[in-house]
Amino acid sequence: MADKPVLVPILGDQLTRTLASLRGRTKDDTVILMMEVWDEATYVKHHKQKIALIFSAMRHFAAELEDAGWNVDYIKLTDPDNAGSFTGEVARAVERHDPRAIHIVEAGEWRVQQAIEEWPDKFACDVEILPDDRFLCSHAEFRDWADGRKHLTMEHFYREMRKKTGLLIREDGKPEGGKWNYDSENREALDGALFVPDRPKFEPDDITCEVIALVEDTFGGHFGSLERFDWPVTRDQAEKATDAFFAERIEQFGPYQDAMVHGSDDLYHSMLSTSINLGLLDPLDLCERAEKAYQDGKAPLNSVEGFIRQIIGWREYVRGFYWHYMPGLESDNQLKAQRALPEFFWTGETDMRCLADCIRSTRENAHAHHIQRLMVLGNFCLLAGINPRDVQDWYLAVYADAYEWVELPNVSAMILFADGGNLATKPYAASGNYINKMSDYCKECSYSPAKKTGDGACPFNPLYWHFMDRHRDRLKSNHRVGRVYSTWDRMGDDKQRDYLESAQKFLDTLQPASKGWARGD
Repeated sequence: MADKPVLVPILGDQLTRTLASLRGRTKDDTVILMMEVWDEATYVKHHKQKIALIFSAMRHFAAELEDAGWNVDYIKLTDPDNAGSFTGEVARAVERHDPRAIHIVEAGEWRVQQAIEEWPDKFACDVEILPDDRFLCSHAEFRDWADGRKHLTMEHFYREMRKKTGLLIREDGKPEGGKWNYDSENREALDGALFVPDRPKFEPDDITCEVIALVEDTFGGHFGSLERFDWPVTRDQAEKATDAFFAERIEQFGPYQDAMVHGSDDLYHSMLSTSINLGLLDPLDLCERAEKAYQDGKAPLNSVEGFIRQIIGWREYVRGFYWHYMPGLESDNQLKAQRALPEFFWTGETDMRCLADCIRSTRENAHAHHIQRLMVLGNFCLLAGINPRDVQDWYLAVYADAYEWVELPNVSAMILFADGGNLATKPYAASGNYINKMSDYCKECSYSPAKKTGDGACPFNPLYWHFMDRHRDRLKSNHRVGRVYSTWDRMGDDKQRDYLESAQKFLDTLQPASKGWARGD
């Protein structure tokens, strides 16, 4: 290159050929910088599969760019001069390439963005930070929508996104089928007789095998197993996974998206969230494919609307919510929950069959579906009063699709109600009855959901009332849950005492997690 190049750092969740920082660039005056750095692999002790997935996808993406003629400066974790941080590696790249400018797409996570915003003061060249237009809703657009509203509601935001995209909107401007939301039709328990097709699994190639060996050697003490690593690590693989979902599973996705079956980890879920969050798949394209499946008569409206709502509704909403409420969201603890995360969240050693199975899937796959995360694992943490920071760290560390922008609002605000209700209109608290209704977990469990207190009672039952009782002052005026206190008051002192004592007896058995699982302290 005769002239000074433009340096384009691409982060591990920006693996998109149409990324804003690449559009309009020419191959002869651009250096693409990609970095495997220690800080990102260890700020929480991520699941081994999560690190392997990101590093492998990065290496494959870099190879594709090089094959297309781009100049890629790729820094591996094992580079002896690796600075260990994004800022340190950009500084080294500036020394090597003497760029006239740095062009980078804004980061997904608050802490990374704060570091990037310091670059103009650190480097002599121009630094241009570009918006991440892979999302439908920019930060400014979300702020404009949120400003002046007394309460933010995802359903209202979702309808705006439907109108903006035209997805499932009729020519008269009304929603397809006459309703915006078909969630009420998507709450069926799964009949064991129904056939559930296997999702595509991708055998690790040489690049992925090299990364797996690196992760096992370097991060062997991290949570999780690498034995079942079969995630898509390229766009082609992600597209094959997408094709299989639309051909084989979307029809039943809607009705059974909340169902849980012991030992069945995927069911009808798309399993595409890792590829979407890495940048391998275009979220809007997926929604348009889902809409076409409905238009072609290959998928029912409730399944297609539910899939689209998860992406342009919930995914876009929590991203906007995250940036709107950061940095305070990270430290919110409105319910003053202080109990340490139990050790069994890392070991899976518990007689509660639902929790044990969800943790097993998490350990083996770096994945559990949304109802397992919300209504089993999350519900337990809410009812037991687990400290939000412990829970946030756990979810961020153990799931392959977890990045703080999506994990923190879901955990702190949705699961734990730690923000006091800015995201959720009520705490998602439930007794054992919900889990029994939506799963087969209770059939062979040591505890019975039919028994409310005492030995053998499902712990979720007394924990539910223990939670409601200790937060009565805050929740009694909540229009969605306040009426449960009429039931509580009718029980009488003896029955109330049984619930509270049973809950406390169980809570006293919980052993706090030993230090070092999540943050190495």
